[in-house]
Amino acid sequence: MPLEKATIDILEGSSAGDAIRVMFNPYEYSIDRANTYKATAIPGLGGPLIQFINGEAKTLSMELFVDDYTDPTTPNGKSVQETLDSISNLLEIDRDLHAPPPVRFVWGKLAFKAIIEKLSTKVTLFQPDGTPARATMAVSFKEYRTLPELIVDPRLQSADKSKRRVMVGSDSLWAMAAREYGDPAQWRVIASANDLDDPCDIRPGDWVLVPPLETGNGSRGSL
Repeated sequence: MPLEKATIDILEGSSAGDAIRVMFNPYEYSIDRANTYKATAIPGLGGPLIQFINGEAKTLSMELFVDDYTDPTTPNGKSVQETLDSISNLLEIDRDLHAPPPVRFVWGKLAFKAIIEKLSTKVTLFQPDGTPARATMAVSFKEYRTLPELIVDPRLQSADKSKRRVMVGSDSLWAMAAREYGDPAQWRVIASANDLDDPCDIRPGDWVLVPPLETGNGSRGSL
């Protein structure tokens, strides 16, 4: 049974639908995941109060090997230099997206939707004219999910109790309502509970009360 080759599929942008087929499958890869917590010092306690802020995106890391001498018939009919350029171009801003394009790394049962976060290339052999003939690329893929995907998987529970949340980075009441209620249009509920006339009048680090939603019969519960 032939060994299935890994591919980097371009999902969006001007090159959507194109696939870069790697010459040699990676001999190993690693997947890392972390969470972000905020430590709040409270006078008189033996340690800080630890509060969960958000989950970080997964990172898939590996090394890809390209070599003209081992197999001169490279995937896609490209030379080592052309393959290096094709993968490096995925870090460039796409003219249609105004951002680097999302991709999917596919190898057997592994399908990882991501953007390329970091790329390091080491050339170890050259053609007589100085062009690369063998190289190793260390690639880091950062998991890419849209807001609807983040809300649906996993499905966040709508509040049946009042909660306190801290605003982080470029967070907004719209995004918070989407996370807590599954509906960004419910930002007015949060604004009203916090006496906010202007939903933009809030800063990173501010604490926000997230009240329970009222159901159609006036009781409080989940959507």
